[in-house]
Amino acid sequence: METKPANQSDRKTVLLIALGVVVLLAIIGLVVYALLQDAATTAKIRDIFIIFLALESLLIGAALVVLIVQLASLINLVQNELRPIIDSTNETVNTLRGTTRFLSDNLVEPVIKLNAYLAGLQQMTNLFGLKKKKK
Repeated sequence: METKPANQSDRKTVLLIALGVVVLLAIIGLVVYALLQDAATTAKIRDIFIIFLALESLLIGAALVVLIVQLASLINLVQNELRPIIDSTNETVNTLRGTTRFLSDNLVEPVIKLNAYLAGLQQMTNLFGLKKKKK
């Protein structure tokens, strides 16, 4: 039953796309019809179209300026705020790496060796019977 709603939404999508294509073709047909009428109407439509293109170019230019300003702000943020944080984090990680190496060399290895010697000593005492076994 889950496939039926998907098929209905697919049908709606196809129907909307087909309707959009039909409307677009109708608009193109009306524009071509209007352009084929007389020269004065064609000139007016051409002038209006040029004005709309100029306004669109202005909007695109303004959007590009805003985009460039935002990109410059992002670059400034990365260089002046994030890079010091990353450098500080890297320095902290290196310090932690050194600390763990120091602890491993000076604390953990001797404790492990001591435990190994004690386990060997315990086995030796068990072997020679020096230690009383628990009942």
